[in-house]
Amino acid sequence: MFAEQMFADQTFTDQKLPDQRFIDATLITPDGVCLVSRIWTPQGSGPWPTLLMRQPYGRAIASTVTLPHPLWWTDQGFAVVVQDVRGQGSSEGTFQGFGQEAVDTAATLNWLRELPECNGRIGMYGLSYQGLTQLLAPADCQAPDCLAPAMCGLDERQHWSCEGGAHWWHLGLGWGLQLAALQAKRRNDSVGWNEIHSALVDGRYLHEGVELLEQHDPQGMALRWLRQPADQDESWILHRPAQTWLQKPMLLIGGWWDPHLRGLLDLLQTARSSGGNPELHIGPATHLQWWPETTQLLLDFFNQHLKHPPTPSQDKTAAIRLWDLGDRTWSGQSGNECSKACWHLHSNGLACLDPTDGQLLDTTLPGSGTCVIVHDPWRPAPAVGGHLSPTAGPCDRRIVDQRSDVAVFSSAPLKTGLQLCGRPVLKLKVSADQPAFDLCAALSKLPAGGDEVQQLSTGVLRVRQATHSESDSDIPFSTITLELQPLLVSFQPGDRLRLSLAGASWPAIAINPGDGKQRFGPPNSDCRVITLCLQLDEATLQMAPLLVPQAG
Repeated sequence: MFAEQMFADQTFTDQKLPDQRFIDATLITPDGVCLVSRIWTPQGSGPWPTLLMRQPYGRAIASTVTLPHPLWWTDQGFAVVVQDVRGQGSSEGTFQGFGQEAVDTAATLNWLRELPECNGRIGMYGLSYQGLTQLLAPADCQAPDCLAPAMCGLDERQHWSCEGGAHWWHLGLGWGLQLAALQAKRRNDSVGWNEIHSALVDGRYLHEGVELLEQHDPQGMALRWLRQPADQDESWILHRPAQTWLQKPMLLIGGWWDPHLRGLLDLLQTARSSGGNPELHIGPATHLQWWPETTQLLLDFFNQHLKHPPTPSQDKTAAIRLWDLGDRTWSGQSGNECSKACWHLHSNGLACLDPTDGQLLDTTLPGSGTCVIVHDPWRPAPAVGGHLSPTAGPCDRRIVDQRSDVAVFSSAPLKTGLQLCGRPVLKLKVSADQPAFDLCAALSKLPAGGDEVQQLSTGVLRVRQATHSESDSDIPFSTITLELQPLLVSFQPGDRLRLSLAGASWPAIAINPGDGKQRFGPPNSDCRVITLCLQLDEATLQMAPLLVPQAG
């Protein structure tokens, strides 16, 4: 069943240097497919505790975009195995995404435990796709000793492709086309690869991405996601790891500007409900730009659980460490805490034109007034920074807030310090003159004594009104709830808080044509101007806990 050999990799042409200390090995799965892995080993004689990563991007890369090269891990006393998943890199078979990984993870672990390089102690690591492959296995498969799934989730709709009932546009197309380009490379289709790469480099993918996926990867997971309704659970896959796996020691690493942050938080709760006790660190990171100390976190974790005798599980809750975006220090939290502050919105009708008109009121008195936002698809409000845009991360959004299609509501200078922790939740009544609309929100900090607008968190909600006719003269208001990206941020006296609202967030999400149909994409001649009317009398902005109680 197993075969091991020096493997001539035709896809990734690495020149073997004397100090690289690796071999390429093959595993034959029960259904006859050859999976190829690269094995790096420390100097000297083994066996060693072993780190396993299963990924679709090429074993030679080994996720070094965020993680240390395997040679660094070998210097720390670990063997490292990085495998091309089925249908990617040099592995045989047809790539079908997450659904294929459970049985292949089981076969790989069985194979790995028989290798002379492995002493039987195994840890799995990696982010994103490589994070979820750590969690997918048959229920009867023996779990590794520990897992470190970073920046991933279990729900293909809410954690991998959609938010607020809208598809991730830039991210969904970009990732899908990356996988399509890898498939073109496997077929030796240089024309297709170049076409995809050029579209990604010059931005055409935002307009032509769906057609490129249909041409080059019509059966791919990314295209399937884009074709499924983003506002319905039906037909979407929710992965359910075995309880025995969730009970293993687990290190979770997330970022405030990572699109999978909600997925990681839900994974923490799922593991806890199964009897696990994961450790969680959320830092100043985007999906591909981490903070330097993550390497030490991983090293300490694997040293503890792979180099020392296993210790009985303890009742003590594992650490939750959160990076404070305000004072830029680490803070310990339970995850169930949240800030009690509540703001109301007020405007005299000029919140889109006069930055002093829209107000966030932190009093017990309700807000008042109305605000009209006109979304013009010819020049949609842009997405900047945050967790979904092409420029993910912290940013100064003052130029965006100066647009006449963005309503801003700012607080008075704070008299005392304030810390916000949790998930910002906006509730208000909205009406639109079209059957469907988007409401896109950003929460920012305005430091005292300056004009910078430090964006902290963003969110989106796509709404299809229950009843609407273009002849309606009295359009009913819909009460909506919009949840923004979780955060932890401290404010100093004199700082101000700002909420910004718009009818688009392009290209983080596709343009809503306004007709109420499941038809979204780049701006085009069929997209309608949408007028939003915000009723502020009962509008509130408050914080929900970082960890949301799970039903069942």
